[in-house]
Amino acid sequence: MEHVPALDEDLKKTLGPATAKVLAEQLGLHTALDLLHHYPRRYAERGELTSLAELADQIDEHVTVVAQVADARILTFNGGRGKRLEVTITDGSGRLQLVFFGAGVHKPHKDLLPGTRAMFAGKVGMFNRKLQLSHPAYEPLGTDASDRDAATAFANQLIPIYPACAKMESWKIAKCVDAVLPSAQEAVDPLPPALREGRGLVPLTEALLKIHRPATKADIEDARQRLKWDEAFVLQVALARRRHADAQLPAVPRRPTPGGLLDSFDAKLPFTLTDGQRTVSKEIFDDLATSHPMHRLLQGEVGSGKTMVALRAMLAVVDSGGQAAMLAPTEVLAQQHHRSIVEMMGELAEGGMLGGSDQGTKVVLLTGSMGMPARRQALLDLVTGEAGIVIGTHALIEDKVQFHDLGLVVVDEQHRFGVEQRDALRSKGKQPPHLLVMTATPIPRTVAMTVFGDLETSVLDQLPAGRSPIATHVVPAKDKPHFLTRAWERVREEVEKGHQAYVVCPRIGDGEDEPKKKKAAEEDGDKRPPLAVLEIAEQLTRGPLAGLSVEVLHGRMDPADKDDVMRRFAAGEVKVLVATTVIEVGVNVPNSTAMVIMDADRFGVSQLHQLRGRVGRGSAPGLCLLVSEMHEASPARARLAAVAATLDGFELSRIDLEQRREGDVLGQAQSGVRSSLRMLAVIEDEEVIAQAREEATRVVAEDPALERLPGLRTALDALLDTEREQYLEKG
Repeated sequence: MEHVPALDEDLKKTLGPATAKVLAEQLGLHTALDLLHHYPRRYAERGELTSLAELADQIDEHVTVVAQVADARILTFNGGRGKRLEVTITDGSGRLQLVFFGAGVHKPHKDLLPGTRAMFAGKVGMFNRKLQLSHPAYEPLGTDASDRDAATAFANQLIPIYPACAKMESWKIAKCVDAVLPSAQEAVDPLPPALREGRGLVPLTEALLKIHRPATKADIEDARQRLKWDEAFVLQVALARRRHADAQLPAVPRRPTPGGLLDSFDAKLPFTLTDGQRTVSKEIFDDLATSHPMHRLLQGEVGSGKTMVALRAMLAVVDSGGQAAMLAPTEVLAQQHHRSIVEMMGELAEGGMLGGSDQGTKVVLLTGSMGMPARRQALLDLVTGEAGIVIGTHALIEDKVQFHDLGLVVVDEQHRFGVEQRDALRSKGKQPPHLLVMTATPIPRTVAMTVFGDLETSVLDQLPAGRSPIATHVVPAKDKPHFLTRAWERVREEVEKGHQAYVVCPRIGDGEDEPKKKKAAEEDGDKRPPLAVLEIAEQLTRGPLAGLSVEVLHGRMDPADKDDVMRRFAAGEVKVLVATTVIEVGVNVPNSTAMVIMDADRFGVSQLHQLRGRVGRGSAPGLCLLVSEMHEASPARARLAAVAATLDGFELSRIDLEQRREGDVLGQAQSGVRSSLRMLAVIEDEEVIAQAREEATRVVAEDPALERLPGLRTALDALLDTEREQYLEKG
């Protein structure tokens, strides 16, 4: 790999150890190149000041504003012992109050005289129904000698506002960037010259200078276009190379036997498959019949019947003499899949056993916590081929696990598994097995193209007949406590009708998660840590749900206990299950009709949609109540309102992406590759992504090893280095 010393150099050398430490720990920036790719979020201009009027939508957010001091006064309290400085700033669109307390009032009182123009950074809060910044950091943009540089910069340039943190304000980051900007001249350009010229993109060094120190808005636009292309193209090349390498591999074609296991299964189905399930099944069966490995993503709405489609694919492979493995992210989910698949197959899941069908096969479960005898038997059934289907957790990836003839790997909840784990399981086939990846979180087409660009995509967007609608409501617990009282009454009413309910909390509360959560709560400025399963269960049992059978379920319980609780809940013996998000996917109890999500604002949009999909799975309508103490004007409440307003998972995933930083959403997937998106907005830049994918496919077809494009190879190595590093960190 072609290294560029000045760009790879640790920031300690350029900026000193203290600054470098903050940049590394708080913002993940370690080298000059990292800092050059830490782009401004927006730019403040002279005369066009950040609108203070927009701050009402940003309560609890860290903001940077540019404004002028209107007035400043010191007030005393506690009989003159305490001092408070109140500064009012304005930008023409609105006014905002800044407050400073105690010994910290003297310097700002001297600096922030009426008429002073400055940048201010802090967290937006509410006090006496007024917006305020408490103890903000500030950088005057004045006219006296010491401020001349800042004033000149302010007069002559667009001021870059960087993504910052409490310990490193935007203007300090700008000074750090100034120190490394000369080394941008040495950046290696990853784009093939023909592509860059053909699309009228500026060279990389020019783009880096223009993004950090633009003279005009046109400079920013040129730089953004160019840097978006870099990200989209390098990522699509990585995916195109993966697709190209996979297409070279041989695979055993797997076709179902007429009158075999699949036909027997279809004949005993008590319902008709939806048109969507038929279409998607045909796409999968066509892929399975080819002599190259299938790589397909199956995504669909919560409850659209993905498991049924995956099971039919597994049966087709068993029919053809192969074995199928399903990889699930948690033991609860693996056990749930095993139970529901065995139920769906009936005597067909008892191949070789007394009373089993002649055409049947054995369906085994393999998880890390199984007892030794059961584990030994499962391993034996796999190596002899006795078991056609295995459902398991990461335990399936272990070296000891061997298959007789692995023909298909189904990965459930792809975003919990890295590419490496996917490959580790695939390497257990004598020849590469076919791969079907399922995700229960619907994702927009562009995201699928970016995140799962090495897979063909099938979409299930039709719900099976007999599915009931789910009504969702936000319960503002702080403003209207009687709403919460009513929520518990509704749960009781559902149980009295013979149904069951879930209560979901963000935390377990068993002591082990205390210090971490408390620290996070303090850093967030929260008054309290998130609500916990064990505490809420106890409160409900003593209070609003007294007399009902209430049980808890969370990830740190003993697996046998977890399984026991899930079995009793599925059987209807447990009426209310208080759980963490372990119930988020795959848990299927049709009699559950109500769900109360505590501190719902602490969950993402897609996660809430996922959780809500656990109710309304039978013939009775579902009810989902989102409990939150957040202020009505906060972004968190806007998210909850969006979830309550629609049941369309694809629509919600768009909202989710628009509201969150892209990297967070994309970084969950395939171990890190996508968290490298800093400039590309997956939803807005659909066109760039589609074009980059075409260009990347063409470049890789002509030169798979990228021998003629050393700059691109360097960029790719850097991207994949990050991926490997993040994968190792995740263990």
